[in-house]
Amino acid sequence: MTAKEKLQLRGVIPAIVTPMDEQGKIDFDLLEKQAAYLSGAGVHGFFVGGTTAEGAYLSTEEKGEIFKVVRRVTEGRQFLCAAYIQPSTAAVLEQMRALEATGPDYIVAVTPYYLAMRQEDILQHFRRIAAAAPAPLILYNIPGNTHNPIALETVVGLAEEKNIAGIKDSTGNFVDFSRGVLGKSPEGFVWIQGEDYLDGPALMIGCHGIVTGLGNARIEPYLRIYQAAREADWQTVRECQARINTLYGIIRLCGNSIAAAKAAAELAGRGSRWMRQHSQSLSDAQMKEVAGILREFDSKPD
Repeated sequence: MTAKEKLQLRGVIPAIVTPMDEQGKIDFDLLEKQAAYLSGAGVHGFFVGGTTAEGAYLSTEEKGEIFKVVRRVTEGRQFLCAAYIQPSTAAVLEQMRALEATGPDYIVAVTPYYLAMRQEDILQHFRRIAAAAPAPLILYNIPGNTHNPIALETVVGLAEEKNIAGIKDSTGNFVDFSRGVLGKSPEGFVWIQGEDYLDGPALMIGCHGIVTGLGNARIEPYLRIYQAAREADWQTVRECQARINTLYGIIRLCGNSIAAAKAAAELAGRGSRWMRQHSQSLSDAQMKEVAGILREFDSKPD
């Protein structure tokens, strides 16, 4: 694989967690272990500083240090997407400028949040970021967190912009996602699925990649489902999706996808359960329940 091919926005892209100690301070040793696990397994890229990383609660300095650690561990084997989860255009631009020297391969931004936004506001937001971005921009549609969805028509319009590479869709709206994938996007515009329950169906209709937070727990079924889709082995795709659905049991148990992923990483010796918002961290009793689900999952290998 050439260096250019390695940078192509595609494949299995884990949204890496941010391990913290009980006081909410980042544990960089555990971050290295988690990055090494994912990189060594053969993922194609990383989302750094995104939702699963609790990016909205990280300082600019912390994001820069996290990015440097992941860059050092991966040694150029994977592309890195720097997520600037900020509530306004100005805040994204400020953080992007502050971290430009880290050299991300892609920039990620969500819609403005807190205040309600029209689609015209969202168009202008992403156009301004794309015009200033030192790397191609990935649109991140996660209205469950921002409360401002990117309409399909807006995505199609933004796809024409020179420095916009694609979209990560975490809406769970497979109707619009499938319309986008199967519609008339410009050549090179990438559609990435961000809902674990929809990975198999998304790959079956031809999406380019999947971003997973749950993959911090066990990345292997994601790598297998992507490879099976590339080989048009649809039976294996279905089997892998069923495995992912079983793994999703830890999210259903916890009611918080980030806490679930962090708990699983801790149990594997490469993470920590502690959340930046400390009250969201899992109790010892919940950790035992997560461990039980993972034991059952691991007892039925692929």
